[in-house]
Amino acid sequence: MVKRMAGTFSFCRPGGRSVLWVLSWLLAVVLVSALGSANAAEGEKPERLNIVFLLADDLRWDAVGFMGNPIVETPNLDALATRGVVFENTFCTTSICCTSRASFLTGQYASRHGLWTFQANLSEPAFAKTFPAMLRSAGYHTGFIGKWGVGNEMPVDKFDYWAGFPGQGRYFARQGGKNAPLSKEHLHEITSRQIGEFFERRPEDKPFCLQVSFKTAHAQDGEPEEYPFEPRYASLYANVEIPPPPTATEEHYARLPEFLRNSEARRRWKPRFSNPELYQKHVKDYYRLVTGMDRVIGELVAELRNREILDRTLIVFTADNGYYLGDFGLADKWFIHEPSIRLPLLIVDPRLPAARQGARDTKTMALNIDFAPTFLDAAGLQAPAEMQGQSLLPLVRGENVNLRDEFFYEHRFQHAGIPKSEGVRDRKWKYVRYLVEPAPVEELFHLEADPLEERNLAGDEKYKEILEQYRQRCEQLRKEVQ
Repeated sequence: MVKRMAGTFSFCRPGGRSVLWVLSWLLAVVLVSALGSANAAEGEKPERLNIVFLLADDLRWDAVGFMGNPIVETPNLDALATRGVVFENTFCTTSICCTSRASFLTGQYASRHGLWTFQANLSEPAFAKTFPAMLRSAGYHTGFIGKWGVGNEMPVDKFDYWAGFPGQGRYFARQGGKNAPLSKEHLHEITSRQIGEFFERRPEDKPFCLQVSFKTAHAQDGEPEEYPFEPRYASLYANVEIPPPPTATEEHYARLPEFLRNSEARRRWKPRFSNPELYQKHVKDYYRLVTGMDRVIGELVAELRNREILDRTLIVFTADNGYYLGDFGLADKWFIHEPSIRLPLLIVDPRLPAARQGARDTKTMALNIDFAPTFLDAAGLQAPAEMQGQSLLPLVRGENVNLRDEFFYEHRFQHAGIPKSEGVRDRKWKYVRYLVEPAPVEELFHLEADPLEERNLAGDEKYKEILEQYRQRCEQLRKEVQ
C-alpha cells in the first residue's frame, strides 16, 4: 500500500518491520541512551562541542526510517532521531555532488563559491573560510573519511587525519587494473576501520570535528551491479514488494518537456528502473546499501559511547542531494523536482533537555548552506560574512526563529544531457526556469494543492500574474545570492 506524504510517498507492508530490525533498533536505542542519561547537570553546557558530520551521497529524503519510510531498515539513525531533532523540510541549493558539497563546506551558494565542475578546486583563501579550516585554526582536531567530491586536488594537509578519496570511488576496489578481480572488502568495512583509527589517534585534550562522507547510496555508474551491497544483506528485503513512486508512470514522463525526456536522467533510468524486475532489484540494492551505512553509523555511536564522549558530541546526518527512483521516469538528480532537491536531516545536540529530544521541525526550510554556520556555532565561533547560511542550533533548541520563507535554486553544471536551470521554492509555490535554447521553458507548481508537481500552471491564463511575480522574484534572488 502507498501512503502519500508531503509531496512524495512512503511505503507500508503487511507485518511491519522484521524481528531483526526491531532487535537492532532496541540495541541502538540503548547505545544512544547516554545522550539523555549521561548529560551533565541541568544548566551545564560544554563550551565547545565535538562534531560528527555524516554525509550520505544521492540519498533521497524519504529513504530512511526516521523520515517515514517503514521498509528500509535504519535502526541506528532511527534511534538517534529519538534523541535529536528531525528537520522535515531540508533542501540543497544545487542538486549535484561536487557543487552541493562545496556549499556544505563554504556555507555559500554556487553563484558565490563558483564550483560548477568536478575538476574545480577551492582556492587557498576560499578553503581558509570553510568550516573545517576554521575549526582547525580554532584548535579542533579535524578528520575526513570517504568521498571528498570537491575538485581533483585532495586537501590532505588541511586535515589532521585524512582518509578521503578522489572521484566516485568504488564499493569493492579492483586489485590491479581495469579488469582485475574485485576486493572482498566492502567500502563500508573500510570506513568503519578508518573511523576507529581516527579515534585511536586523536588527542584527548582537544575537541574534534570528524566528517564521514559516504559513497552510499551513489550508483556504481557503468558497472553490471549498479548498487553493490555487502553480501551479508543479500536476503534483506528479498520478500518485500517495493511500490514505485506515484509519479513513476508513462503519463507523468510524457508531460515532461522534450529536453527532460531525452536527458541524462532518462538515459540512466533505462538500465535501472525501466521494468518492474529492474525496479525491484535496484531499489532493494539501494536500500541494502543504506542499511549497511546505518550499521557503520551505529558502530561510530558505540565508539563515542565507549570513549565516554557521546554526551559532548554534536551528531549531524544528511545527504548531498536527493535522488529519482523512477519518479517521472527519471533516475539520478540535477533537476528541481522534490525527490531531487529534498534531503533527510537529523541533528543530535547532547545539550537538549529530554522534552526536546525526538522533536520534529515541520516548518523550517533548512538548506545545505546552513551547515557550515551550524558547525561554527557549535564551536562558539562566529561565521564569516562570506557565509550565506544560518546556524540551525537555535531551531534545534526550539527557539522561535524564522530562517527563511523561500530559497533560490540554481544548476549550471556543464553537460549536454543536463539542461541548466534555476527557480524559486517557497512554502506554497515552486517556479522553475530551464535555461534552454531558443528560449527558456517555465514551470509553475502550486505545492499546497499539487505536492507531487503533476500540473504545470505556467501556461494557464488564470495564473499569469503569479507567474510574473515569480519571474521577477527569481531575477532578484539570483542577484542576491552572488
